[in-house]
Amino acid sequence: MSHYLPDYVLTNEELSTMVDTNDEWITTRTGIKERHILKDDHAGSSQLAIPAVRDLLQKTGTAPDEVELLICATSSPDYTWPSTACVIADAVDIRKAMCYDILSACTGFLYCLQQAQAFIKSGIYKKIIICSAEKCTSFVNYKDRTTCTLFGDGGTAALIEPSEEFGVEIAKIHADGAGHEHLIRYCGGSANVPSHEAVDKGLQYIFQDGKYVFKNAVNFMTGAVSEVMEEGQLTLDDIDWICTHQANKRIIDAVRQHLNAPEEKVICNIEHVGNTSSASIPIALHEAALEGKIKKGDRLLLAAFGSGFTWGSVYLSWGDCKI
Repeated sequence: MSHYLPDYVLTNEELSTMVDTNDEWITTRTGIKERHILKDDHAGSSQLAIPAVRDLLQKTGTAPDEVELLICATSSPDYTWPSTACVIADAVDIRKAMCYDILSACTGFLYCLQQAQAFIKSGIYKKIIICSAEKCTSFVNYKDRTTCTLFGDGGTAALIEPSEEFGVEIAKIHADGAGHEHLIRYCGGSANVPSHEAVDKGLQYIFQDGKYVFKNAVNFMTGAVSEVMEEGQLTLDDIDWICTHQANKRIIDAVRQHLNAPEEKVICNIEHVGNTSSASIPIALHEAALEGKIKKGDRLLLAAFGSGFTWGSVYLSWGDCKI
């Protein structure tokens, strides 16, 4: 597993010079102190995943031509087409693999994980790379303190292979499009093509109905977690680590409280990374593994929620992960 964060760090103090906010306001409401930003306007989100994929190939001893499938979760693709997965594959010399993107916002990593599991179990593929590439800050309005305080950039990569002992055991992944207008980027797709009028209205930026999204994020994630717990007849003793999408510290705490779990079981890096959409869970997992927290055989409960609305929860056992 691997991840990459761009060098530039945007702190709450710097943000307070750009918009009407301050460190206390941001920290109290989100738990975020800083976020990493890819400053190059001409670099797409692929440039965040490419270093992670290169590092992954090197430390796992995987040759590019061994990779049979590359799936990229992204809410901020380089282009409408080709897929960001193809751009990443080209950069790392993966030439014959099946490549495609998944656009399911902050739940993207869980979508990738379940699809990779299905391909592995079916026997179709044996070496799959799932990655997240997120440059959401390219769509952030730095005059809107309700969104500009939240988002950061980052990329991740993980190698998924067959295992009799480790991997996904239970997955509950869902979507309900009825919530789509509450967290949306209106301009950029075929329904609202870029135009001077759209830009003048600020439709190229992320729009979020914060209170509505917060309520549904808590309800849907705790619901999915309950589904997984019930299906597996799990108790808190069956879980070594809980890792949710790093959207807001209050949401993370709400899921923890739903499970009556202690703080020590929760992986949380939102303070220095912010919301990196689909990259948030794998970045948090990789950092925790690098710190020596997650170890081979540990049992993890993951949960995410994103635009769509999409949401889900996954229970897995951590394998022999090269970090």
